[in-house]
Amino acid sequence: MKLDFAATPERLASADHLLVVASKSAFGPRARGAGALARWLPPELAALAQKLGEEAQPGLLAGAATSRTAPGNRLTVGVLADERSRHAAPSGAEGIRKLVAGVGFGSGTAAVLLLLDDKDHALAAHNAIGRGLPLFTRKSTAKAPGTLAIACCLANGTPVTATPHERDIVAQARFAAALVDTPPTDLDPAAFAAQAKRALRSVRGVRVREIAGDALLRAKLGGIHAVGRCARSAPRLLLAEAGPKRGTHVALVGKGVTYDTGGLHLKARGAMETMKSDMGGAAAMLGAFLVLARQKPAHRLSLVLCLAENAIGPAAYKPDDVLTLHSGKTVEINNTDAEGRLLLADGCSYAARELGAAIVLDAATLTGAQGVATGDLHAAVVSNDAGIEQTLLDAGRTTGDLCWPLPFAPEFYRSEFASPIADMRNSVKNRSNAQSSCAAEFVHWHLDGTSVRWGHVDLAFPAFRGDRGTGFGVALFAAAVAALARRS
Repeated sequence: MKLDFAATPERLASADHLLVVASKSAFGPRARGAGALARWLPPELAALAQKLGEEAQPGLLAGAATSRTAPGNRLTVGVLADERSRHAAPSGAEGIRKLVAGVGFGSGTAAVLLLLDDKDHALAAHNAIGRGLPLFTRKSTAKAPGTLAIACCLANGTPVTATPHERDIVAQARFAAALVDTPPTDLDPAAFAAQAKRALRSVRGVRVREIAGDALLRAKLGGIHAVGRCARSAPRLLLAEAGPKRGTHVALVGKGVTYDTGGLHLKARGAMETMKSDMGGAAAMLGAFLVLARQKPAHRLSLVLCLAENAIGPAAYKPDDVLTLHSGKTVEINNTDAEGRLLLADGCSYAARELGAAIVLDAATLTGAQGVATGDLHAAVVSNDAGIEQTLLDAGRTTGDLCWPLPFAPEFYRSEFASPIADMRNSVKNRSNAQSSCAAEFVHWHLDGTSVRWGHVDLAFPAFRGDRGTGFGVALFAAAVAALARRS
């Protein structure tokens, strides 16, 4: 669906399907939402919305919404739980997404009226709506996309307008989700790079270059090259830069494994399906960079996308191989399905040593253990800097892209990678010992000797839920980088 944030009361009332979303306490005889309903809806529709809101039961999140037919409209009222735990988003973003995704908008005109508890919740609420309406489809029965009019207001009816920046975040998050949903044969490393370059060159002042195929070896990017060298589409490092060459230099590094077979440690049936999503980190960083570059940053901003397909064939990298990565450190391969960290290690080292970034942030669908540690909705954060860790946590609560910190302790985790013949192996000895923290530490190890402030986000589960891309990370990193730039 096309999203239109320039909603008016007339467009809401005339929509074929209207969804009203508010906290449970907004409804009732003396409810604080009565003014908003009276201002934005005709009296008959407002009265029906009030009645349905009183009847609906949200459960802990937003589990109950009631639908009825109003004159000329289908009206659905979704209620959010009034109380939110301290580790959830104050905006109730996940409840909003759930309601929008489940409402079943038809092919006609549709509208959403959001009654916000706080005007600062607008970004998270808008992003949640976009997340509930994915773009990509290949269904033969798919109809032409309709338009969804979106209005946000406070309980007294005062409009809360979506800024151009907020609209761009929503658009780029939906773009990132669509990239994740694209079949892997249609989005191999070359095709991903082509789409990214097309989007990047639409933003004035962005400079783009690419290192592909055997040129990766000349650039000392042995990890990216090894993982992708036997695929039909050559591996590559896609680089973009925006802003002046002054101020704090921030680099965004994304893991872009466009399909992960597991390599010669081939994934079993049931484990390989959905591995088109293994480029969710690169999609998120591309979207965030586009948002930030359009804001004309006053500091230097770099994008580093590490793109490869982990395929099998005569040229595939093998268990027992020893690779030399960009950092100069050697890695004995003991798991070809632990490939993402090889890409990230090269990308982060390149950002620090070649580009000169002071802050390196990376995003990756890195470990299945992330879902065990922090679940479907909280990405895992590992950082060598307490300020960066807190900035990511705060940005997650603001945007609805929730995060949770995991331990950063090189002295506890590096021994998991001990190798008798190389500086390290690429997979741990003990898979029960903080596996997500260990995987992050492998990446951090390749920043030894630099003074980089580093933050890692493992978004394996939040980036792909219900077999669909979510665009998770675009809003998170756009907000986090903006906050870090203000403080520098």
